[in-house]
Amino acid sequence: MLSANGKGTKTAVIWLLAAFLIVAFAVSLTMGRLNVPIAEAVKILLSRIGLYSSAPQRTWSDQMEKAVINIRLPRITLACMIGCCLSAAGAAYQGVFRNPMASPDILGASSGAAFGAALAILMGASSGMITLSAFIFSMLTVLLAMLIAKRARGDGVVNLILAGIMLSSLFSAGTSYIKLAADPSNQLPAITYWLMGSLSGTRHNTVYMAAIPMLAGCVTLILSRWRLNLLTLGDDEARSMGVNAALLRAVVIAASTLITAASIASAGMIGWVGLVVPHMARKLVGSDYRRLMGASMLLGASFLLIVDDVSRNLTAAEIPIGILTAFVGAPFFIYLLCSRRKPV
Repeated sequence: MLSANGKGTKTAVIWLLAAFLIVAFAVSLTMGRLNVPIAEAVKILLSRIGLYSSAPQRTWSDQMEKAVINIRLPRITLACMIGCCLSAAGAAYQGVFRNPMASPDILGASSGAAFGAALAILMGASSGMITLSAFIFSMLTVLLAMLIAKRARGDGVVNLILAGIMLSSLFSAGTSYIKLAADPSNQLPAITYWLMGSLSGTRHNTVYMAAIPMLAGCVTLILSRWRLNLLTLGDDEARSMGVNAALLRAVVIAASTLITAASIASAGMIGWVGLVVPHMARKLVGSDYRRLMGASMLLGASFLLIVDDVSRNLTAAEIPIGILTAFVGAPFFIYLLCSRRKPV
């Protein structure tokens, strides 16, 4: 794996990651049941934004255009957004809690979202309400964890993690009860499929709804990335540098939770991305959050995009993306643990 030592080399790595993401995005537009040459896919996109005129001779069919614009583009875009957000949230949590095993669901966001989605499915809600319910319960779970940690005695960070574990267990039990009470002919399969995670059926309005909280959270993390370096040193060191550690931690947790909730609500349970990808990024650019945050976002977007390509093209029946991320993420994380020379 590439080792980046100098500042210039690390910057070059980030540019390479960005270039790889652009190429992977373009190639992904060509993949599917209908073959669309990459040149035609790019022309279709450019024509939609007014950078290419198809007036002289249109070289693609209406079917190609509908497949690229209405089916593949929103799904591919959402895959990149979710991969970016989960990786950024994982990197931020690992810095805030100074724990390499921290992941986006450490405070119970995933379990809360699962409960909210299962409850909405049980009540016969529409797909939009299922997404909204998952988002609300995800945010509510983390808010409860923060309130419990604030009232508990002892170390605030440890209390927050323990509160998240407790609430995660509680909401997981609630989800299990809902599955027990659900109609086994239609509601139970819908809940089970949502829990496995999938980008199937993604449309433009799904992307638009998710984009607002994702953009707000990611911008906050990007602007806070250099301060995250101080949090990894401890609260005393951060205060000595004039940084309010408690306020910064709350802001970073809020932003990370926001993008995690939006990601899970949009596509269901997708694990391992936020845990594995930040470690992959550290291998490439080091532990400095000024570069690590951007590298994690780009690498996470590419990772989930490629996994989704496999998900929708490997077999005739689509494989839920949450299953594939576990198949890829778990062995790779074992490799990281076994090959490291010092703590990740």
